[in-house]
Amino acid sequence: REEFGMELRGRRVLILGAGGAGRALAVQCAVEGAAAIFIVNRTHSKAVSAVAEIRKLVPHTFAVAMPMELKHIAKHLNEVDLVVNATSLGLRPGDPPPLARFPRQCKWLRVYDTIYRPAETRFLAAARKAGAQTANGLSMLLHQGARSFEIWTGRRAPVAVMRRALHKAVYG
Repeated sequence: REEFGMELRGRRVLILGAGGAGRALAVQCAVEGAAAIFIVNRTHSKAVSAVAEIRKLVPHTFAVAMPMELKHIAKHLNEVDLVVNATSLGLRPGDPPPLARFPRQCKWLRVYDTIYRPAETRFLAAARKAGAQTANGLSMLLHQGARSFEIWTGRRAPVAVMRRALHKAVYG
């Protein structure tokens, strides 16, 4: 919402990764009324488990588990509004991107990487080059910190101050 100025209701989302972050993102997409959620994971059973969790919490959500194979992912890239990388691919400099090809001129597509350092991963660079709108995970880190601040202090988090401090700490 913050990065792309869009609501999830009625949107089609492709999530790469079914670990903690991927599962949390998938559940939140379901709770907010996403029209379809495609969960891709290297270990297919983890994606299937995430889909089962979504269906238990939000029964009428259309959710599908897919293996981390380009032929399955490519089939849906033209049909989704948002692609999220919730894998660890991109944390290390030599990592291949979880997805390196995007449809040409995909100006409709929003691509989010939960990784925030480097500021632009190879995944985001490929998406931007294809015309997609991109954002990294700094906002996710910010809002996790803000929520923790509120839980621990009982006070409203100074999000603007935290954003400036975080940006300076992460990017210099």
